[in-house]
Amino acid sequence: MFTGIVEEVGTVVVREERGGPAGDAAVLRIRADRVLQGVALGDSIAVNGVCLTVTGVDDGVWSTDVMAETLRRSSLGEAAAGQPVNLERAVTPHTRLGGHLMQGHVDGMGHVIARTPGERWEVVRLGLPRELARYVVEKGSIAVDGVSLTVSAVSAAEVPEPWFEVSLIPTTLRETTLGTLAPGDPVNLEVDVIAKYVERLLGAPR
Repeated sequence: MFTGIVEEVGTVVVREERGGPAGDAAVLRIRADRVLQGVALGDSIAVNGVCLTVTGVDDGVWSTDVMAETLRRSSLGEAAAGQPVNLERAVTPHTRLGGHLMQGHVDGMGHVIARTPGERWEVVRLGLPRELARYVVEKGSIAVDGVSLTVSAVSAAEVPEPWFEVSLIPTTLRETTLGTLAPGDPVNLEVDVIAKYVERLLGAPR
């Protein structure tokens, strides 16, 4: 489990394709500092909101295997050397829950539609798949590239492309990759898991 409070921005230094011509797997090597403190093989680290397993550590660079499902369903499918990524270690029983409970299981990809600068914050509008829109509510929580955010506005149901807005404070703009995203850039989305469980229990159609 994670909380969506990014600990640092790391950098992909190597991407190695695995799985033959199909390219159905990859190894990422990521340079980091804070998240490697006390890390052990088998630990979990969220990379842009994707829960990945530490398979090796060498001189400030850690390695992880990324399978076909993850490459297909998240922006890690396009991850390349030099790309900055948001990093967060899994929570422990003693961790403060500063954001909201996240699994590190990406539900789908969205994209940046627009950015509107403000005096002390910036409003970002993001498009999302229609099948995820029902889980996103005003003042609810959502993870965008592993960052726990509060939804400040949502689109009407009948719009051609559903969207939601978040307001980013200076710390988020400065300490995460969200500060550099441009319109059209893809983002990983994880909606509130509680909403999905409630829907399933009530037998709502999917």
